[in-house]
Amino acid sequence: MAALAVLYDIHGNLPALEAVLEDAAGADGFLLGGDYALFGPFPAETVARLRELDGARWIRGNVDRWTAHPDQAPDDDLIKDAIEACRSAMDARVVDELGSLDEQLVDGDTRYCHASPISDMRSFLPEPVVDEDELLEGVTERRVVFGHTHLQFERTRPDGIQLVNPGSVGMPMDGDIRAAYAIFDEDGSVRLRRVQYDNEAAAAATHQRFGESAWATRTAQRLRTGQP
Repeated sequence: MAALAVLYDIHGNLPALEAVLEDAAGADGFLLGGDYALFGPFPAETVARLRELDGARWIRGNVDRWTAHPDQAPDDDLIKDAIEACRSAMDARVVDELGSLDEQLVDGDTRYCHASPISDMRSFLPEPVVDEDELLEGVTERRVVFGHTHLQFERTRPDGIQLVNPGSVGMPMDGDIRAAYAIFDEDGSVRLRRVQYDNEAAAAATHQRFGESAWATRTAQRLRTGQP
């Protein structure tokens, strides 16, 4: 049975990515949902590893946009420092290429976006919220796949639209430190996966690579706890 591995929010965490790729070894293809390098200990190495996946389809996340266009990032010193560190660690052409990726991809009856069909920042939550219909304005597909919140879940709305967040490969924020991703099978079923990896080593590598800056400290804490 053909299977698609769906990976979102990797955030420069190469050890988590390698664990997920090992777990997904039987997949026939990969869909990559954005946020590839920023905030992690191995930004360039992570993107290089993803580029080894033959035929993978990519879309852009908000931090890919911010890294390519720092003027579009929030006015926050922590984020600005992280962007500067990430840009310094990566080839400028790669930064520009990630920033130029398409925002969304439609494959049959499934729409892939980073946060929602109308924004790379506003997204869905495990429980419905008041603006959810607005986030789906104009959508005709029966499945919408997104990331951004780093919260793995799947639910079907009363109107029949299935919402799927595969979770974050590199920086889960649901209290579970294991790397998260999803497998979509040919029969339409969704398998939400979690994979153990050495998160302590990844946290330590963040400090080893980027020192004790506020953003590196925050990243290391998130990797150790699985919390925002």
